[in-house]
Amino acid sequence: MATVLELADESDTERLGQRLAAELPAGRVVALIGPLGAGKTRLVQAVCRALGVAEDVTSPTFVLVNEYRSGRMPVFHFDAYRLRDDDEFLELGPEEYFAAGGLTFIEWGDRVQRCLPPGVVTIQIEPLEGDGRRVTINGV
Repeated sequence: MATVLELADESDTERLGQRLAAELPAGRVVALIGPLGAGKTRLVQAVCRALGVAEDVTSPTFVLVNEYRSGRMPVFHFDAYRLRDDDEFLELGPEEYFAAGGLTFIEWGDRVQRCLPPGVVTIQIEPLEGDGRRVTINGV
């Protein structure tokens, strides 16, 4: 069953990040789906802040994966936007990250859906008018 949330602004995104940080168990993989500028990276930043990550959390668009290990659990942040196919994603070694005992977020996760493990959480983010977002969460 899907959970649908209406986020009015950045503070709502921050609260959602806090909730996800509290509820997602270590080892969970989260596929983030939404258009450019939807807030995928912003949501990962909110989760990382809630986990106590000290590093700057940035989009992994050009490096493909960022690792954050300073919080209470590791966070691995992938971006599949620039990948050509599943093989290119698999060359990044995602299985090692999935098994590393942290949270793994994959922006543009719909592009590599066949490579994701069972039990993946899917978060669809749709921009609304102004700063609003509609967030649909499946798998929690």
